[in-house]
Amino acid sequence: MVNGDSIQQVILVQVNPGETFTITTEDGHIQCIQGPAHVPMMSPNGSMPPIFVPPGYVSQVVEENGVRKVVVLPHSAEFHPSMHPPPPPPHVPHYMHHHHALLPHPPHPVYPPVPGTGELPPQFIHQHPPPHVFQEQEPRSHGRTNFIQRDERSLKMQEHLKKRLKDRQASGHTNNKLNSPPSSPHKVVNSSNATIQNGNGKGQQGAGGPLKQKQIGKTKGSPDAEMGESDTESKKCDIHLSIGKPVVSDIQARSAVLSWNLPVSSQNGESHSHSPAAFTFEVAISNSGKNGKFKSVYVGEELTVTLPDLRPATDYHARVSATSSSIKESISELVSFTTESCEPDCPAAPKLIYRTKNSLSLQWKVSIPVQKVTQLVLTFLKGKNGPFKECYYGHLKQYKLTKLSPSTKYSLRLAAKNDIGMSGFSETVTYYTAGIVPPAPSPPVLVEAGVSWLSVKWNPPNGVSSDDSLTYSLDMEEEGSGYGFQPQYNGDELSCTLRNLRRSTSYKFRLFAYNSEGKSSPSEVVEHSTNPDKPGPPSKPTVKGKIHSHSVKVTWEPPKDNGGSDISKYFLEISETSVGNKWDTIYSGSQREHVCDHLKPGTTYRMRVYCVSKGGESQASDVMTVTTSAVPPGPCHAPCLAGKAKPKEITLQWGPPSVDGGSDITEYIIEMANSEQDDRRQVYQGPASECVVNNLLPGRTYCFWIRAANKVGFGPHSDKAEISTAPGPPDQCCKPLIACKSATCAVVSWESPACNGAEISEYRLDWGQVEGSMHIIYTGPCQSYEVRGLTPATTYYCRVQAVNVAGVGLFGETGVVTTPASAPAAVSVLHLLEEDQMEISLPLSTCLAIQWEEPCCHGSEITGYNIEYGEKQLVTVGRNTSYVFENLLPDTLYRIRIQAINSFGVGPFSHSIKAKTKPLPPDPPHLECVVFSYQSLKLKWGEGPSRALITNPTQFNLQMEDRFGRFVTVYNGPCHTYKVQRLSESTTYYFKIQAYNDAGEGGFSEVYAFTTTKSPPASLKAPKANQLEENTYEITWEPLQPMKGDSIVYILQLAAGREFDQVYKGPETSFRLTSLQTNCEYRIRVCAGRQSQDSSGSQELYGPYSPSTVFSSQKQELVPPCADLTTELAETKKTLREERFIAIVLLCGFAVVAILFAVVIQYFVIK
Repeated sequence: MVNGDSIQQVILVQVNPGETFTITTEDGHIQCIQGPAHVPMMSPNGSMPPIFVPPGYVSQVVEENGVRKVVVLPHSAEFHPSMHPPPPPPHVPHYMHHHHALLPHPPHPVYPPVPGTGELPPQFIHQHPPPHVFQEQEPRSHGRTNFIQRDERSLKMQEHLKKRLKDRQASGHTNNKLNSPPSSPHKVVNSSNATIQNGNGKGQQGAGGPLKQKQIGKTKGSPDAEMGESDTESKKCDIHLSIGKPVVSDIQARSAVLSWNLPVSSQNGESHSHSPAAFTFEVAISNSGKNGKFKSVYVGEELTVTLPDLRPATDYHARVSATSSSIKESISELVSFTTESCEPDCPAAPKLIYRTKNSLSLQWKVSIPVQKVTQLVLTFLKGKNGPFKECYYGHLKQYKLTKLSPSTKYSLRLAAKNDIGMSGFSETVTYYTAGIVPPAPSPPVLVEAGVSWLSVKWNPPNGVSSDDSLTYSLDMEEEGSGYGFQPQYNGDELSCTLRNLRRSTSYKFRLFAYNSEGKSSPSEVVEHSTNPDKPGPPSKPTVKGKIHSHSVKVTWEPPKDNGGSDISKYFLEISETSVGNKWDTIYSGSQREHVCDHLKPGTTYRMRVYCVSKGGESQASDVMTVTTSAVPPGPCHAPCLAGKAKPKEITLQWGPPSVDGGSDITEYIIEMANSEQDDRRQVYQGPASECVVNNLLPGRTYCFWIRAANKVGFGPHSDKAEISTAPGPPDQCCKPLIACKSATCAVVSWESPACNGAEISEYRLDWGQVEGSMHIIYTGPCQSYEVRGLTPATTYYCRVQAVNVAGVGLFGETGVVTTPASAPAAVSVLHLLEEDQMEISLPLSTCLAIQWEEPCCHGSEITGYNIEYGEKQLVTVGRNTSYVFENLLPDTLYRIRIQAINSFGVGPFSHSIKAKTKPLPPDPPHLECVVFSYQSLKLKWGEGPSRALITNPTQFNLQMEDRFGRFVTVYNGPCHTYKVQRLSESTTYYFKIQAYNDAGEGGFSEVYAFTTTKSPPASLKAPKANQLEENTYEITWEPLQPMKGDSIVYILQLAAGREFDQVYKGPETSFRLTSLQTNCEYRIRVCAGRQSQDSSGSQELYGPYSPSTVFSSQKQELVPPCADLTTELAETKKTLREERFIAIVLLCGFAVVAILFAVVIQYFVIK
């Protein structure tokens, strides 16, 4: 209980972990707060609220330094929250509701201290939920936001609390509260002298909000170092300086934020504020209580500083001093806080105390008191690889690891754990179990040898377990070095590669095995040798003796460096210069000279040598170039014919000889003779590979030879080539003989010309009607040909040429013949004349007109034509080119063809054409009126659909008489119905109709007369109901004018339920309703009727009913005159709404039905 002497009291209630604190607010609501939490509450009247504690607990009031504290403790005086398990939540019937509303806590809510409350034990300063004020409850909002950024309601509440606290401070503090954050009470539960070793459950002191962490000043040291008292100097000045108590916020395990307000100076009772630059602030902290040594950790001008390097779960006291050049130093009140708990630090690695073959005894030290280590975890790893396994979990500081393997390596590490979490593992240490000295290993085995390296491997000694950790030492002695064995390798691997050795040298090896107990005996000494190196290249080969055309003798010297071993074989390679980089081996052996034979004359060769020893193959020597001597070229192939032989010349071609003798070919000589026994004569000499031999006879065989020459001389003759000249084409044919067998057939014959050395294979006959434009009509070996299909009375030209294997001879002279006259040709063009092509109009139903072109007369003038039509009916006409068939049957198909006539007879019939007469024009249909109306008439005629069909060929022309007595067309189309609109009522109209199709227009029908009906009266407006007396109403409605002399009568209907009853019929426009029931609703409606006289008697035609008017019969009261009008208007609107609703429902119903029909048609018909 803070400041108990004042009327207003602030109570800070601590709720331990596992406990529930229940309060009843002023409005009767019950709120439950789960621990751990601190609940600040305010008692404006100074009364102590009743505190109900659970069984086994008591509440005590302790007063210390003028501050009273209410502490709830168990019966045992030694109770401490960190040493006992949390009790179950107490049952407090006066404060607890059966539905507990849990209050979540922010992770680090902070609050400013309440001035004048004294120091509170830091271990009991914990997280605060929003404070509760009973009797005069005022809600407060606490959080981590800065108090400057709070809402307006919270700021007003804080100002109110500050005024109350200022009024009750009897001692009087000089701190300026206007510049400090709003006050918040503390909760004190336990003594400040309690020692804390476990950081679990520790709270933190709140501040009004997180301040921006700055640390511009210099930090003088760490709080873990030795604390020292900070020195201050007194200023000799009459001005008194006061600084407010600092605020701690954002408390972490190893850091916290400390902030304070600017100090206020006072002189002669007046307060003065200063700028931050006028002061220097010094921050000092202590971790040994408020009376312990303080260490200065910051000096600077900032108002917020972050305290780093703090110990977790440790109580600290901090103070701030402000100094100025002209003002005496001022020291603030102490503020205490406790850092948060965290997981322990990494412990030191375990140490080995004692070992045996099967066990390791370990010991460790843990010096982390503030983090309260509860358990230790020890893990081990056997051998080199694999996961660590846990072998111990507890709080002891030593442990014996048993059931281990002898002479085995074990890796161990340690970790500490408390209620917050587990630390990291310590440094891994390695220990070996005790064992015996290993036996001598087997000697190393050679894996692979190189020129300067040896790779050896070995196996573990016999009788040693695979889990034993052994180290091996390999010693080596070089042959002839005199240094003895030298160590080359030391490790736990089972293989080793030794490098930088001498080539072709023998080395001796021995092996030792080590474990923790000592070194084994050496293995047997083995000897391994490095390989020899490759030899160097031999010397460049040289020529020994004379260079021949087909051979050369080559010699060389051995290499200067043989690589440490004797040369076993030499390889001589040769390559032609023209081939490129292709090398062929021509010798392999131990001799150092070789005769290279089978060479090509005049060819340049490259030669090189390499050698082979045990060390490998050497590089090739330098290349020697040598050229053999040239010889005359070899024989050429016999010349051959280039292309085709001609009758008087041939073209010869040849290729170079296969052997040029080592020198380029310079020229060729061609020799010819009629036979092999005749003398030869030279026909060509030159470097070309082709020549033409002229002045030869056709069809003769000649012999040819060829010789090639180079710079050495001519080579031998080639083989004989026999080549024949080609035969010549035949001579020109003579003039052919022509004899006409008929008007369309002639026989042509000719004589055979000279063949010119080759038999004639065929003849070609050229024929045509124009001498300069003839074409071949016959090709073959015969000497006559019969030409058919000629045109009578026509002149023809012809000529003949002969062909043999040599070619085609020239055409002979041209022969001429004229065929005799005959009957005319067939008519080629015959067609039917259309209606627009006729000069005069003809009835197409009974007439057809044809036209044709005159055919060829074949030498005799055409005198007439025979026309066949129908059932082979024949008509003969004169020399015309058109004809009209009359008196034909309508709508009948006819087949027509024609032939020409001259003095020699009739020609053949032309092709047939088909023509059809058109049907007769249609008769007019019967016209009738199917629907009569007062402004329209729907007419129908004929039999057929009401809508037009695309395939209907018949069209209709409907005409109506106008007011001037003329008939005008009102419809023209294929439909069989038509609705004539915009007519006058009770009027007679006259119509006639005509039908037409492709055959023509039919006649008009007789005149039909149809009369429109009389129009009904229009719909009236809703009638009006005016109450005259009780149960008496006067109904009125609008009048209508007489229609064309016809009088108007009205029908009034009344309905008390669903059915309407007629109550009046007559010419009046009003009616009085009496004897109506009281408090009953009625509906009335009215319609107009038209009375007319005609030949059939009196007739009445009624229009539609007006909208209904609804009224209720009530007792007559004094109502304003406008009441009836308002009621009538409301009823009219209601009636309109009902009718609109009915219309909308009907419209929606029709839409749904239409959609359903569309879906059915789409699914069943279209698909």
